[in-house]
Amino acid sequence: MAIPAQRDQELSRKALTTWFAGALDAEVTLSEFRGPGATGFSNETLIVDVTAPTGTSSYVVRVAPTGYSLFPDAAFDRQYKVLRALSSTSVPVPTVRWYESDPSVLGAPFFVMDEVIGRVPPDNPPYHMAGWLHDVTPEHRARVWWGAIDTIAELHRLDHRSLELDFLTGGLAEQLDYYTRWLAAIEQDEPVPMAHRALDWLTAHLPQDEQQVLCWGDARVGNVMYDDEGNRLAVLDWEMVGLGAPGQDVAWALFLDRHHSEGVDTPRLEGFPSAGETIARYEARSGIRLRDLEFYEVFAAFRFCVIMARLALIFKEWGLLPVDDAMAQDNTVTRLTDRVLAERGV
Repeated sequence: MAIPAQRDQELSRKALTTWFAGALDAEVTLSEFRGPGATGFSNETLIVDVTAPTGTSSYVVRVAPTGYSLFPDAAFDRQYKVLRALSSTSVPVPTVRWYESDPSVLGAPFFVMDEVIGRVPPDNPPYHMAGWLHDVTPEHRARVWWGAIDTIAELHRLDHRSLELDFLTGGLAEQLDYYTRWLAAIEQDEPVPMAHRALDWLTAHLPQDEQQVLCWGDARVGNVMYDDEGNRLAVLDWEMVGLGAPGQDVAWALFLDRHHSEGVDTPRLEGFPSAGETIARYEARSGIRLRDLEFYEVFAAFRFCVIMARLALIFKEWGLLPVDDAMAQDNTVTRLTDRVLAERGV
C-alpha cells in the first residue's frame, strides 16, 4: 500500500544542509534522502550522506510526527533520552549525535543518529511469508530470534534509576487507561468491538502482583537490525518504551510472531524457537521468572487491535481505503485476537 509523501524532500534537504553545517562547524553537502524516507506511521525517518572536509558520514534523521500520528502521545524526546542512556549498556543501539528541539528546521523536533547497515525482518509482507529470512538456514533464523529475546532479557536486568530514566512512566493501570482512552477517541469514528472483548477479559483477570522493569514496548525481531549471519547489530524503535511487567515484552514478541505466521495463515519458518524455548531462554538470561503470560498475551492483542484501528483511520484519511471499509473491525489482528480469546473460553 503506497504511503503519500508528507514533506517537500528538496526543501528539507536544503534546511538540513544549513543545520549540519552548523552542527559540524564546516561546509557540507548532502545526498538525496534514501531508505524508508518520510513514510513511517509514528516517526519520519530520513537517511542521508553528509560530506564535510573531513569525509562522508551517513546519518539517520528521526523526525517527530506531524499531521498524521499513530500514537496519541508521541513523547518524542523520550526516545532520544532512552537511546542516550542505553548507549552505556550491553543493549546495542545506534549512536545518537544530536537532538534539535527547534521545529523551524524540519517542522518538528528531530534527532540524528549514525546509520547502521544491516537487515531487518520485514513486516510487509510478514517475514514468515516472504523476505530474506526465507533464504537462510534454520540456525540463522534461530540467531535472529534469540537476538530479540536476549535484548529483552538484557533490558529487563537494567536499573532504570541508575540510567537516569526515572522520568519514564508505565505500569499496567496507567497503560490500560492510556489504551482505553485512545480506543474511546478512535471510536468517535470507528467501532472496534474486538478490542472491547479483549478489554473486558483483561479487566476481569488483572494480575494480583505486578513486577516492573524497563520495557522496550515494541519488543520484536522486526525492530532489530542484523548482520548477514543473523547476529544482532542494533535495537531500533523505542516509541513504546516505558515501565511495565517483564511478561509484557515477552508476550508482545510472541504475539507479533504468531500474527506474522498463524495470523496471516502462513506456516512458521523452521528454526524459530517455540514459545516454551523462548520463555526458558528469557528466564535463564534475565534471572526473572515470568508470570501472567496468558494475561499479557491478551494485553498484546488488545493494544494491537487499537493500533490497527488507528491505522485504518489514517488510511481512510489518506484516501487509501474507502470510507466504509471495515478494516478497524476485521483484520488479521482482530481475527487472531478472537482465537486467543477462544483459547481462554471467551
